[in-house]
Amino acid sequence: MHIPDGLLSTPVIAITYAITIAGIAYAVRKLKDFPEEKIPLLGLFAAGIFAAQMVNFPIIGGVSGHLLGATLVAIMLGPYAAVIVMTAVLLIQTLLFGDGGITAIGANILNMGLIGAFIGYGLYTRLKSLNETFAMGFAAWLSVVLGAALASVEIGLSHSLPFLKVLTLMVGYHSIIGIGEAVLTVLIVYAVRAKLPSVEGVPA
Repeated sequence: MHIPDGLLSTPVIAITYAITIAGIAYAVRKLKDFPEEKIPLLGLFAAGIFAAQMVNFPIIGGVSGHLLGATLVAIMLGPYAAVIVMTAVLLIQTLLFGDGGITAIGANILNMGLIGAFIGYGLYTRLKSLNETFAMGFAAWLSVVLGAALASVEIGLSHSLPFLKVLTLMVGYHSIIGIGEAVLTVLIVYAVRAKLPSVEGVPA
């Protein structure tokens, strides 16, 4: 889902950077209440998400996907911590490994970080009283699909590729990729809770 350089127009780059910077600044401000003893978990989860994103699973015709992890981290540590973790992971991927373009960092953090951290987490909190496992899985799945759809809109508004074709392919493939995201999110959340029960209770 990483957008490379050359696909986004200057106005779209400016808008996505502005939204992302505002989102990060808001998360940093809200994170002042994050328990000091849990701060090492930010690095632990960042390392885990970075490693998980290096493991791809095949979808169809050579297309592969990987765990995004924003909703997963938000469920475990809260949405503001998830924003910081995903920003760090995506910056490292871009600046050190060339995964995604520098001009598209704003869009990529928005699509893969902020969407899952805020929208995915918000959906999870509203649905978990019905069935928490479903809430986790559906929120994680939807965060992937929404991120893909938003990336398509950004590319479409930039007039770099045919919008409907990009939207159809991106949403279609990521609807499948999102199933893997959902399954992994549920499994990892329950596994971490079993091993590290102290992770629970981080303020959102």
